[in-house]
Amino acid sequence: MKRTLAICLIASLSTLPSMAAPISNTARTAIPAEVQQLIVVDYRGINNSPTALALKDKVLPPPLKQFETALKGAGINPETDVEQLVFASYRVKDGLKVVGVAQGEFAGQKVMARLKKQKVQGKKYRAATIFPMAAGMSMTLLDNYTMIFGETSVVKTALDARDGEARSLNANTTVTEMMQGVETETVWSVLDNAGTQTMLKSALGEAAQLADYEMIKKRLVGSRYTIKFTSGFNFDLDVITSDSITAATLSSILRAGVMYRKATANDTEKLALDSVNVKSESKDLLLHFKADDTKFQALLNSDLFTAVSR
Repeated sequence: MKRTLAICLIASLSTLPSMAAPISNTARTAIPAEVQQLIVVDYRGINNSPTALALKDKVLPPPLKQFETALKGAGINPETDVEQLVFASYRVKDGLKVVGVAQGEFAGQKVMARLKKQKVQGKKYRAATIFPMAAGMSMTLLDNYTMIFGETSVVKTALDARDGEARSLNANTTVTEMMQGVETETVWSVLDNAGTQTMLKSALGEAAQLADYEMIKKRLVGSRYTIKFTSGFNFDLDVITSDSITAATLSSILRAGVMYRKATANDTEKLALDSVNVKSESKDLLLHFKADDTKFQALLNSDLFTAVSR
């Protein structure tokens, strides 16, 4: 969760036309229902822009780096074989776990042949076989196009959901309904109430200590955002609340948060913050940020970007 923004910023920098598609039903059935956040990216787009590669080298998040290392160890080229990448954080008794779903042309038989050649032994879990990967990860192929990866316990939990032994994402109507507004975008994310609170607290900084925020945070239903790289950098956030008064109050708090950030910002950061537009419409709070290529490149090297991408 701490590096969610960095992952999305990296993945959004694509100069190719959008080839985004909703999460397949095969993938949805393998994601546990207790989702706190979904992040879905057009992974192939990362490697088609010099700007994206520069950003990737600067703030490469550990989960993505580990994923790439693990795939290469299994004989898969992530730059060409992976089309869509999903990270789903979900609640367990002692905190959060993250399961990854990769979709692409994996050619399952070839992957199995490589693992056999490398003498990698898998372990059966019901009808599936779980294989160890590099960086302490494990993986299993649901079909020739869908791979589940993460800690071994996480992969087993995903298989439990897929096999009907536990509830899957399809049973979480709050999250699936929010997905309908964004799931065809190149880069998108959906967060539940708890995930939204965490995100806003990080974004607000000192403004999160205001009494009004403490009062309304439990009235947040969830949120969703998209990132596009068309005619500049575009970030759109939609926070869904229980009523119009809550949305209006949250809008005022976020504007206060921008002012707090400006107080300690340098000139480059102030220009970026001037491009943040916040308003409320009915029960929703809407935040839009747009920057041209030059402004975004300057922001990339700023202390503000470092702070929000940790």
